[in-house]
Amino acid sequence: MKMENKKNNKEIKKVPMEKIKMVKELAEKIIKNRTFLVASTKNLPSSQFHEIKKNLRNEAEIKITKKSITLRSISTIEKGVLQNMKVYIGADIALFFSDLDPFELSALLSENQSPAKAKAGDLAPEDIKIEPGPTDLVAGPAISELSGVGLKVAVEGGKLTIKQPVVIAKKGEIIKENVAGVMTKLNILPMRVGFDPIAAYDSKSEKIYTGIKIDKKKTLEEFRECAKKSFGFAVNINYPSVETVKYFIAKAGLEEHALNSLLDKTSPIQTTTKEGN
Repeated sequence: MKMENKKNNKEIKKVPMEKIKMVKELAEKIIKNRTFLVASTKNLPSSQFHEIKKNLRNEAEIKITKKSITLRSISTIEKGVLQNMKVYIGADIALFFSDLDPFELSALLSENQSPAKAKAGDLAPEDIKIEPGPTDLVAGPAISELSGVGLKVAVEGGKLTIKQPVVIAKKGEIIKENVAGVMTKLNILPMRVGFDPIAAYDSKSEKIYTGIKIDKKKTLEEFRECAKKSFGFAVNINYPSVETVKYFIAKAGLEEHALNSLLDKTSPIQTTTKEGN
Protein backbone atom coordinates (compact mmCIF):
# COMPACT_ATOMS: atom_id res chain seq x y z
CA MET A 1 0.00 0.00 0.00
CA LYS A 2 2.85 2.38 0.89
CA MET A 3 4.61 1.50 -2.34
CA GLU A 4 1.45 2.42 -4.34
CA ASN A 5 1.11 5.80 -2.55
CA LYS A 6 4.72 6.67 -3.36
CA LYS A 7 4.10 5.84 -7.03
CA ASN A 8 1.00 8.04 -7.17
CA ASN A 9 2.88 10.91 -5.54
CA LYS A 10 5.53 10.71 -8.23
CA GLU A 11 2.95 10.72 -11.04
CA ILE A 12 1.06 13.71 -9.62
CA LYS A 13 3.58 16.50 -10.01
CA LYS A 14 2.65 19.96 -8.92
CA VAL A 15 2.93 22.47 -11.78
CA PRO A 16 5.04 25.47 -10.72
CA MET A 17 3.10 28.73 -10.41
CA GLU A 18 5.60 30.38 -12.75
CA LYS A 19 4.64 28.02 -15.60
CA ILE A 20 0.92 28.50 -14.92
CA LYS A 21 1.45 32.25 -15.13
CA MET A 22 3.38 31.95 -18.42
CA VAL A 23 0.64 29.79 -19.97
CA LYS A 24 -2.04 32.25 -18.91
CA GLU A 25 -0.16 35.32 -20.19
CA LEU A 26 0.55 33.68 -23.54
CA ALA A 27 -3.09 32.66 -23.95
CA GLU A 28 -4.16 36.23 -23.21
CA LYS A 29 -1.86 37.54 -25.94
CA ILE A 30 -3.33 35.10 -28.46
CA ILE A 31 -6.88 36.17 -27.57
CA LYS A 32 -6.10 39.89 -27.38
CA ASN A 33 -4.39 40.26 -30.77
CA ARG A 34 -5.80 39.79 -34.23
CA THR A 35 -2.84 37.81 -35.56
CA PHE A 36 -0.90 35.01 -33.94
CA LEU A 37 1.99 34.12 -36.26
CA VAL A 38 4.61 31.39 -35.97
CA ALA A 39 7.95 32.01 -37.71
CA SER A 40 11.18 30.06 -38.00
CA THR A 41 14.35 31.50 -36.44
CA LYS A 42 16.66 28.95 -38.03
CA ASN A 43 20.04 30.43 -39.05
CA LEU A 44 18.97 33.83 -37.69
CA PRO A 45 21.89 35.56 -35.92
CA SER A 46 21.15 36.95 -32.47
CA SER A 47 22.16 40.47 -33.49
CA GLN A 48 19.66 40.48 -36.36
CA PHE A 49 16.97 38.98 -34.14
CA HIS A 50 17.20 41.94 -31.79
CA GLU A 51 17.46 44.44 -34.65
CA ILE A 52 14.23 43.16 -36.25
CA LYS A 53 12.54 43.06 -32.85
CA LYS A 54 13.47 46.72 -32.42
CA ASN A 55 12.19 47.64 -35.91
CA LEU A 56 8.83 45.95 -35.30
CA ARG A 57 8.25 47.14 -31.74
CA ASN A 58 5.33 49.36 -32.78
CA GLU A 59 3.76 46.72 -35.03
CA ALA A 60 4.20 43.37 -33.31
CA GLU A 61 5.36 41.70 -30.10
CA ILE A 62 7.80 38.81 -30.38
CA LYS A 63 8.05 35.98 -27.88
CA ILE A 64 10.32 32.95 -27.57
CA THR A 65 8.80 30.27 -25.36
CA LYS A 66 9.13 26.55 -24.74
CA LYS A 67 7.10 24.27 -26.98
CA SER A 68 5.21 22.81 -24.01
CA ILE A 69 4.17 26.28 -22.75
CA THR A 70 2.89 27.31 -26.18
CA LEU A 71 0.92 24.09 -26.68
CA ARG A 72 -0.67 24.38 -23.23
CA SER A 73 -1.62 28.00 -23.91
CA ILE A 74 -3.37 27.07 -27.15
CA SER A 75 -5.17 24.19 -25.41
CA THR A 76 -6.69 26.55 -22.84
CA ILE A 77 -8.43 28.60 -25.55
CA GLU A 78 -11.81 27.29 -26.65
CA LYS A 79 -11.43 27.91 -30.35
CA GLY A 80 -11.44 24.81 -32.51
CA VAL A 81 -9.65 26.30 -35.51
CA LEU A 82 -6.86 27.68 -33.34
CA GLN A 83 -6.02 24.16 -32.12
CA ASN A 84 -4.74 23.37 -35.62
CA MET A 85 -1.84 25.77 -34.98
CA LYS A 86 -0.31 23.15 -32.69
CA VAL A 87 1.18 21.24 -35.62
CA TYR A 88 3.32 24.29 -36.50
CA ILE A 89 4.82 24.63 -33.02
CA GLY A 90 8.29 23.09 -33.12
CA ALA A 91 11.94 23.89 -32.56
CA ASP A 92 13.61 27.18 -33.53
CA ILE A 93 10.45 29.28 -33.72
CA ALA A 94 9.31 32.69 -32.56
CA LEU A 95 5.74 33.77 -31.80
CA PHE A 96 4.37 37.06 -33.12
CA PHE A 97 1.35 38.92 -31.77
CA SER A 98 -0.07 41.84 -33.74
CA ASP A 99 -3.19 43.77 -34.70
CA LEU A 100 -2.04 43.73 -38.33
CA ASP A 101 -3.61 41.13 -40.59
CA PRO A 102 -1.41 38.05 -41.24
CA PHE A 103 -0.37 39.15 -44.73
CA GLU A 104 0.66 42.65 -43.63
CA LEU A 105 2.74 41.17 -40.81
CA SER A 106 4.32 38.61 -43.13
CA ALA A 107 5.22 41.38 -45.60
CA LEU A 108 6.93 43.31 -42.78
CA LEU A 109 8.99 40.25 -41.91
CA SER A 110 10.06 39.93 -45.56
CA GLU A 111 11.05 43.61 -45.66
CA ASN A 112 13.24 43.11 -42.59
CA GLN A 113 15.23 40.25 -44.08
CA SER A 114 18.85 40.89 -45.06
CA PRO A 115 21.03 39.53 -47.87
CA ALA A 116 23.38 36.76 -46.77
CA LYS A 117 26.11 34.51 -48.16
CA ALA A 118 25.21 31.06 -49.47
CA LYS A 119 26.64 28.00 -47.76
CA ALA A 120 27.17 24.55 -49.17
CA GLY A 121 23.90 22.64 -48.82
CA ASP A 122 21.63 25.70 -49.06
CA LEU A 123 18.86 25.63 -51.65
CA ALA A 124 19.14 28.29 -54.34
CA PRO A 125 16.16 30.67 -53.83
CA GLU A 126 16.20 31.51 -57.56
CA ASP A 127 18.40 31.07 -60.62
CA ILE A 128 21.78 32.53 -59.64
CA LYS A 129 23.23 34.12 -62.75
CA ILE A 130 26.72 35.61 -63.03
CA GLU A 131 26.79 38.50 -65.49
CA PRO A 132 29.86 39.30 -67.62
CA GLY A 133 32.17 42.06 -66.48
CA PRO A 134 35.33 42.87 -64.53
CA THR A 135 36.03 41.50 -61.03
CA ASP A 136 38.43 42.45 -58.23
CA LEU A 137 40.05 39.02 -58.34
CA VAL A 138 43.68 38.83 -59.37
CA ALA A 139 44.98 36.13 -61.70
CA GLY A 140 46.00 32.97 -59.90
CA PRO A 141 44.08 30.13 -58.19
CA ALA A 142 40.83 32.07 -58.73
CA ILE A 143 41.03 31.25 -62.46
CA SER A 144 40.53 27.53 -61.87
CA GLU A 145 37.91 28.18 -59.18
CA LEU A 146 35.76 30.31 -61.48
CA SER A 147 36.33 27.97 -64.43
CA GLY A 148 35.29 25.07 -62.21
CA VAL A 149 31.71 26.39 -62.00
CA GLY A 150 31.45 27.03 -65.75
CA LEU A 151 32.61 30.65 -65.94
CA LYS A 152 34.75 31.77 -68.86
CA VAL A 153 37.34 34.26 -67.67
CA ALA A 154 40.19 36.30 -69.07
CA VAL A 155 42.96 38.35 -67.51
CA GLU A 156 42.61 42.06 -68.20
CA GLY A 157 44.81 44.60 -66.45
CA GLY A 158 46.02 41.97 -64.02
CA LYS A 159 42.51 41.10 -62.85
CA LEU A 160 39.92 38.56 -63.94
CA THR A 161 37.03 39.47 -66.22
CA ILE A 162 34.01 37.24 -66.74
CA LYS A 163 33.33 37.01 -70.46
CA GLN A 164 29.90 35.36 -70.69
CA PRO A 165 26.77 35.16 -68.49
CA VAL A 166 26.33 31.79 -66.76
CA VAL A 167 23.73 30.36 -64.36
CA ILE A 168 25.83 28.64 -61.70
CA ALA A 169 22.87 27.40 -59.63
CA LYS A 170 19.27 26.86 -60.65
CA LYS A 171 16.29 27.62 -58.43
CA GLY A 172 15.69 24.84 -55.90
CA GLU A 173 19.07 23.16 -56.47
CA ILE A 174 21.43 22.36 -53.62
CA ILE A 175 24.34 24.79 -53.72
CA LYS A 176 27.65 22.96 -53.99
CA GLU A 177 30.70 23.91 -51.96
CA ASN A 178 32.69 25.21 -54.96
CA VAL A 179 29.70 27.28 -56.15
CA ALA A 180 29.25 28.79 -52.68
CA GLY A 181 32.98 29.61 -52.62
CA VAL A 182 32.84 31.42 -55.96
CA MET A 183 29.81 33.45 -54.88
CA THR A 184 31.65 34.50 -51.72
CA LYS A 185 34.67 35.60 -53.76
CA LEU A 186 32.43 37.61 -56.09
CA ASN A 187 30.52 39.07 -53.12
CA ILE A 188 27.21 37.62 -54.34
CA LEU A 189 24.64 37.37 -51.53
CA PRO A 190 21.74 35.26 -52.85
CA MET A 191 20.24 34.19 -49.53
CA ARG A 192 17.91 36.11 -47.24
CA VAL A 193 18.21 35.94 -43.45
CA GLY A 194 15.39 36.84 -41.12
CA PHE A 195 12.18 35.47 -39.63
CA ASP A 196 10.59 32.95 -41.98
CA PRO A 197 6.75 32.86 -41.59
CA ILE A 198 5.37 29.33 -41.15
CA ALA A 199 1.69 29.82 -40.30
CA ALA A 200 -0.64 32.46 -38.87
CA TYR A 201 -4.00 32.47 -37.12
CA ASP A 202 -6.36 35.35 -37.89
CA SER A 203 -8.89 35.77 -35.08
CA LYS A 204 -11.00 38.11 -37.21
CA SER A 205 -11.64 35.59 -39.98
CA GLU A 206 -11.16 32.55 -37.72
CA LYS A 207 -8.74 31.07 -40.29
CA ILE A 208 -5.23 29.69 -40.36
CA TYR A 209 -2.99 30.75 -43.24
CA THR A 210 0.12 28.91 -44.41
CA GLY A 211 2.52 29.65 -47.25
CA ILE A 212 2.30 33.36 -46.49
CA LYS A 213 5.84 34.39 -47.38
CA ILE A 214 5.46 37.71 -49.16
CA ASP A 215 8.11 39.37 -51.30
CA LYS A 216 6.65 42.78 -52.20
CA LYS A 217 9.21 43.51 -54.91
CA LYS A 218 8.82 40.15 -56.59
CA THR A 219 5.02 40.25 -56.26
CA LEU A 220 4.91 43.72 -57.85
CA GLU A 221 7.04 42.50 -60.76
CA GLU A 222 4.69 39.55 -61.26
CA PHE A 223 1.66 41.86 -61.23
CA ARG A 224 3.28 44.07 -63.85
CA GLU A 225 4.08 41.10 -66.04
CA CYS A 226 0.50 39.82 -65.71
CA ALA A 227 -0.85 43.29 -66.58
CA LYS A 228 1.21 43.34 -69.78
CA LYS A 229 -0.01 39.90 -70.79
CA SER A 230 -3.65 40.70 -69.95
CA PHE A 231 -3.52 43.91 -72.02
CA GLY A 232 -2.20 42.05 -75.05
CA PHE A 233 -4.84 39.35 -74.63
CA ALA A 234 -7.63 41.95 -74.32
CA VAL A 235 -6.46 43.69 -77.50
CA ASN A 236 -6.30 40.41 -79.43
CA ILE A 237 -9.91 39.56 -78.58
CA ASN A 238 -11.08 43.19 -79.08
CA TYR A 239 -12.25 43.46 -75.48
CA PRO A 240 -13.30 47.06 -74.67
CA SER A 241 -12.09 48.51 -71.37
CA VAL A 242 -10.72 51.78 -69.98
CA GLU A 243 -7.20 50.56 -70.76
CA THR A 244 -7.84 49.18 -74.28
CA VAL A 245 -10.26 51.76 -75.70
CA LYS A 246 -7.44 54.32 -76.09
CA TYR A 247 -5.47 51.77 -78.08
CA PHE A 248 -8.47 50.97 -80.30
CA ILE A 249 -9.14 54.68 -80.99
CA ALA A 250 -5.47 55.29 -81.83
CA LYS A 251 -5.43 52.24 -84.08
CA ALA A 252 -8.62 53.37 -85.83
CA GLY A 253 -7.08 56.81 -86.40
CA LEU A 254 -4.00 55.27 -88.02
CA GLU A 255 -6.13 53.01 -90.20
CA GLU A 256 -8.25 56.01 -91.27
CA HIS A 257 -5.12 57.94 -92.20
CA ALA A 258 -3.76 54.99 -94.18
CA LEU A 259 -7.09 54.52 -95.99
CA ASN A 260 -7.31 58.23 -96.92
CA SER A 261 -3.77 58.12 -98.29
CA LEU A 262 -4.67 55.11 -100.40
CA LEU A 263 -7.82 56.80 -101.75
CA ASP A 264 -5.87 59.94 -102.63
CA LYS A 265 -3.43 57.88 -104.67
CA THR A 266 -6.11 55.94 -106.60
CA SER A 267 -8.47 58.89 -107.30
CA PRO A 268 -6.54 60.47 -110.30
CA ILE A 269 -6.25 57.11 -112.03
CA GLN A 270 -10.01 56.62 -111.87
CA THR A 271 -10.64 60.13 -113.34
CA THR A 272 -8.27 59.57 -116.28
CA THR A 273 -9.99 56.31 -117.14
CA LYS A 274 -13.38 57.97 -117.30
CA GLU A 275 -12.11 60.74 -119.64
CA GLY A 276 -10.50 58.15 -121.90
CA ASN A 277 -13.83 56.37 -122.23
